[in-house]
Amino acid sequence: MLSPQTTTDERLTAALRDGGHRVTSQRIVLHRVLAELGRHTTAEELAGAAGARLPGLSLPTVYATLELFEELGLVRRVSTGGSAALYDPRTDEHQHFVCRRCGAVADVEAAIDAAALAGPARAAGLAVDGVEVVLRGLCRECSSRG
Repeated sequence: MLSPQTTTDERLTAALRDGGHRVTSQRIVLHRVLAELGRHTTAEELAGAAGARLPGLSLPTVYATLELFEELGLVRRVSTGGSAALYDPRTDEHQHFVCRRCGAVADVEAAIDAAALAGPARAAGLAVDGVEVVLRGLCRECSSRG
């Protein structure tokens, strides 16, 4: 039986090769660390978590790698409205909630009709790449504080 790490590495290797990209140790380690974190993370957090395994890792390399992972469908970039983008290792269809006070991000399991949302935009001549719904409000902790 394959370990979760082997499966993760094989998925990354296949995606990179299918896209005509090189399989590098930095890409493998960054992908592993992202999977190990298992949560929405910033490039800075990922760089910090991977730093012990990749001495000398630069932040521009992390950003470039995350952009490549997004292009390959291995990570989702979540627009939170804040200054730092978050990257979600969970790529299946789901939505997000962002707390307007503390910035916490949570997954929301809700089906949406993406075609109904994208249709009017396309009818207006806009080229829609995808549909992302982000709910905003107060998380449980912030709303209980008043």
